[in-house]
Amino acid sequence: MSSKVEESLGYEQARDELIEVVRRLEAGGTTLEESLALWERGEELAKVCRRWLEGARARLDAALAEGEDGRPDGEGVEGEGE
Repeated sequence: MSSKVEESLGYEQARDELIEVVRRLEAGGTTLEESLALWERGEELAKVCRRWLEGARARLDAALAEGEDGRPDGEGVEGEGE
């Protein structure tokens, strides 16, 4: 798969395919060449999952950094507008 196709993979799609790759590797019965190809695909899928998780973490961190009034912490002044 090309990187453009991998970029279009959602987290759940990449995770599910990675689970299947691991299952096939653990089951054995594949040639060395097939095992290496599966391993490489698993590495690619793990990177896709990692990027999704890092993006989600960044969004959560940004949301948590905002104060209750929607402004970043420290910008709101108590008693403002009273």
